[in-house]
Amino acid sequence: MPKIGVLSDTHGSLPESVSEFFAGCDEIWHAGDVGNVSVLKQLASIASVRAVYGNIDGQDVRGVARDHTFFISGGKRVLMKHIGGRPGAYTPETREQIASLKPDIFVCGHSHILLIQFNKKYNLLHLNPGAAGSSGFHKMITMLRFDISNGNISNMEVWEKPRQKII
Repeated sequence: MPKIGVLSDTHGSLPESVSEFFAGCDEIWHAGDVGNVSVLKQLASIASVRAVYGNIDGQDVRGVARDHTFFISGGKRVLMKHIGGRPGAYTPETREQIASLKPDIFVCGHSHILLIQFNKKYNLLHLNPGAAGSSGFHKMITMLRFDISNGNISNMEVWEKPRQKII
């Protein structure tokens, strides 16, 4: 039963609790705006990493991540990209990708707003883990963790902590 950790919008920094929260995870999915390759290296010391780049990422991250990725994990088809929109307001490119790839799970970031919602129209679970970095307008730092077994998602957990303002 793969245990999955999901985060986004780290912008070059990881929360202190990332190692503890993602301990025991088999995979970590990063939905873009990584910030720098050292973030991916830190995550890779915890578990296998799948990552996409975001709009703030430079060539270092773009050299090791793609703009979107599609894969199967625990029997679920997963589409992950940074800018995707939200249920009812997906970007045109996202709607096309969802229609052609038919994912069971769609993961995106960018908004810095945590959202876990089943989308009946596309029959998929929409996951936006919010923002795990210390820069941005978000008030809470958030990450997700869950299990996938034989195509079933269980034990969805949200980690959240107030973001410390950097002056």
